[in-house]
Amino acid sequence: MDDDRPQVLLTGLLFYDLVLTGLAKPPTPGEEIWTSGMGCGPGGIANLAVAASRFGLRTSLATVFGDDFYGDHCRRMLESQEGIDLSLSLTARDWPTPVTVALAYGDDRALVTHGQEPPFSQDQLMGQLPDALTALVHLEAEPRGWLAEAAANGTLIYADVGWDPTQRWSRDLLDQLALCHAFLPNETEAMAYTRADTAVAALGTLTELVPVAVITRGGAGAIAVDQTTGEYAEVPALKVDVVDATGAGDVFGASFVAASLEGWPLEERLRFAVLAAGLSVQRPGGASAAPGWYGVDQWWRSLTDRDLKRAYGFLADRIPADVGPPPPPAPVTPPVPRY
Repeated sequence: MDDDRPQVLLTGLLFYDLVLTGLAKPPTPGEEIWTSGMGCGPGGIANLAVAASRFGLRTSLATVFGDDFYGDHCRRMLESQEGIDLSLSLTARDWPTPVTVALAYGDDRALVTHGQEPPFSQDQLMGQLPDALTALVHLEAEPRGWLAEAAANGTLIYADVGWDPTQRWSRDLLDQLALCHAFLPNETEAMAYTRADTAVAALGTLTELVPVAVITRGGAGAIAVDQTTGEYAEVPALKVDVVDATGAGDVFGASFVAASLEGWPLEERLRFAVLAAGLSVQRPGGASAAPGWYGVDQWWRSLTDRDLKRAYGFLADRIPADVGPPPPPAPVTPPVPRY
């Protein structure tokens, strides 16, 4: 890139995640289970930020940190270790950083979160909106004012959407796609919001609403249409052993944006995002499992499958020459007791 604008702008709720893996089943009341794996660190919107930054993208994050041990630890990791710009973020006095415990078993997980509503809204955090190339956002039922301003400034909005706990799947949410360049829901979400019976039918509806429509399909891979280039692509998922699926969708989205900023063909963008997400689920944690260029490079160098070598041959010309390992985890400073 020829300028120093943020390449990716993010805002949303940050969590401190503690992920326990290796469970054969969920625990029952009164039962203690010992696990074989654990991951911890920043989660929530931080998953997207770390995934983008590890692909070398200039990443700006607007979020709220609590003035506690968890908030301080997450801030230091994101700023010092991952190189993420936190100039738009705020620390809230006497507000606890949300903490999530994830119990991962099989391909699923259960989450328990302690937290409160943040004292600052997204629109307050985005008061001085930077001139970013792209923004990665989670669409919510209530539209955010900053989205319209960012789109008007030329920022390309890449959006996904979360599970609707009411299961009403109001189509009003899709009205926000008029502000978006790309929409990347999973298969369940896409079919529910479009009232379609298949992912392909849902994709057809979404192409009428947004220039780039992508639907992730878990073990079935992903499908997409890019109307700006006239491309359609469908790629399979990698065959991997899932340790923890936390943050896989975020890694997919950040990887797709990274490839899009480089102007890759749609099939390559889709394969790259599927690969990165597949690599992330083989390790516990969300942000900490984001593979970045180092993880992709290690996979490519060790690849022996001829079919995969041919399908991902484009990586030979895409992987940067100066790939290095991610920085080591930041040291954990014990919290100071409050009396």
